[in-house]
Amino acid sequence: MYPNDGFHELGRQECLRRLAKVPVGRIVYTRQALPAVLPVNFSLDSGGAVVLRTSAASELVRAIDGAVVAFEADDVDAVRQSGWSVVVTGAAMVVTDPAEIECLARTGPVSWVPSPQEIFVRIEPELVTGRELVGGRTLYGVDLTV
Repeated sequence: MYPNDGFHELGRQECLRRLAKVPVGRIVYTRQALPAVLPVNFSLDSGGAVVLRTSAASELVRAIDGAVVAFEADDVDAVRQSGWSVVVTGAAMVVTDPAEIECLARTGPVSWVPSPQEIFVRIEPELVTGRELVGGRTLYGVDLTV
């Protein structure tokens, strides 16, 4: 980012606060040695980890369990030409602890595509980055509102 390009970086806590307000994001992972992106609903746990609920038999689980993935969510206002984007990067792991599964069943996300055997996947937030676009400005602070 350039100092005056209309964007500003968001701190970790602000990123997590914004993530908590949106229901859908995109998980970025590797499928057959190529990048893949899939929209998913999610929630955050108390430590700021991204939690997904999906079918135990899904291709997604096989591809991401134990892998480093990225998770992106955003909110964009096309009319005002503004918005924000947050990326969480970290290891994705299937939750296996029975007590934790029981807790997530009560507090975690509800799958939009329910299946008979659902599991939870947690993405540990090793790197959390975000930026916000301030509408009406462009590279080097040129004011577009005049």
